Amino acid sequence: MGAVCCCLSEPVDFDGEVSLYHFDLHRAVGKGAFGKVRVVEHKRTKKLYALKYVEKARCIKQKAVANIIQERRLLEEIDHAFVVNLRYAFQDDENCFFVLDLMLGGDLRFHLERKGPLPENVVAFWLAQLASAVAYLHKQHIIHRDLKPDNVLLDSEGNAHITDFNVAIHYSDRRQHTSVAGSMAYMAPEILGNKGYSWQIDWWSLGITIYELLFNKRPFDGRNADRMKATIMSEPLKFPTELIPVSDDGTDILRQLIERDPTRRIGCRTLDQLDDFRDHPWFGSLEWDKLETKELASPFNINLKQANFDVSYELDEFLMVEKPLTHTKRKANTDLEKLKPELRQLEEQFTVYEYDRSRRQSYYPHNQPVHTMTTDSQAIQPTATIAQASRAGSPDVFSPSTRSRHSPPIQYSS
Repeated sequence: MGAVCCCLSEPVDFDGEVSLYHFDLHRAVGKGAFGKVRVVEHKRTKKLYALKYVEKARCIKQKAVANIIQERRLLEEIDHAFVVNLRYAFQDDENCFFVLDLMLGGDLRFHLERKGPLPENVVAFWLAQLASAVAYLHKQHIIHRDLKPDNVLLDSEGNAHITDFNVAIHYSDRRQHTSVAGSMAYMAPEILGNKGYSWQIDWWSLGITIYELLFNKRPFDGRNADRMKATIMSEPLKFPTELIPVSDDGTDILRQLIERDPTRRIGCRTLDQLDDFRDHPWFGSLEWDKLETKELASPFNINLKQANFDVSYELDEFLMVEKPLTHTKRKANTDLEKLKPELRQLEEQFTVYEYDRSRRQSYYPHNQPVHTMTTDSQAIQPTATIAQASRAGSPDVFSPSTRSRHSPPIQYSS
């Protein structure tokens, strides 16, 4: 018999299949296109996690079922010190749930908007951690495709972690991808040029992210999508060092990351993608082995006495702006044959995962590229994510009346 506890007068069998009843629900800390992120506590182990939940009805309406299943599968393949790792996955009749490592330090967008340009030694430390994570993902044949400050979370010790794998895909060494996915301001030229791309695009996006952290602005911008594309494709890379001093080593690594020729981009020139980073003087005498085991103290201090997220997420639920999440029993003996195709797909393919019981498996090369279908060239459909939109200033591919400030990254067929 498994241990039991009382929750809403219902016994919980912890030796049975994981469900929402295994967790106590705490404060909301994030919001996205289909649901929220909440802090949850496992009732038996007392460990805290982040619960990302995706509302099935919205997911189906926005044609993002394949993306949710793809994200669930990719997360099962990943386990790295600087990635927000999956610990549990399950569903009820209304939602799909991802239980993830809890990051109490907030995302880099939050800190950038409140502090402005961040110290060079801090950004160099985070770049080393993120480069380690990106190189690991590429070894797993995974391209993230949406690296930006919004999708980097800090733990309570100030370490950086990549999150939000909603538009991530497997790549093949035999062919290139042509679908457009991610956030335009961080897209590499080879995506926008429609010439095909592979894992090298993540290093460009990471370069734009690092530039933004150092200068509190992006190197390429525009009032509309066409202007932004033109600047990304051809405008010279400039550094406002007269306003915000950055060392020569710092600007050098930015030039190597934000390099339009992917064969010359740092991270793309050696068999071990981290070799060029380890040798770069910007990192000084950084002990990479200790970095990757989190033995090095982060130079960025997190204030855990204050909320490192937008408190309006919690306010929305308190004011009943949106339906609150509750523990609910599943319908018994559901007939899959009678379900709509999308619901049946979620039932069959969004499978249960428990990190302390399940054996991780790879779905490569069985994953297929995920495309969001559109009915016309102007109707770009958003995909599921819990990340906020990028900072104001990016051209908006949605009409002002339909796009919220929490809109997800775009994805559409090229």
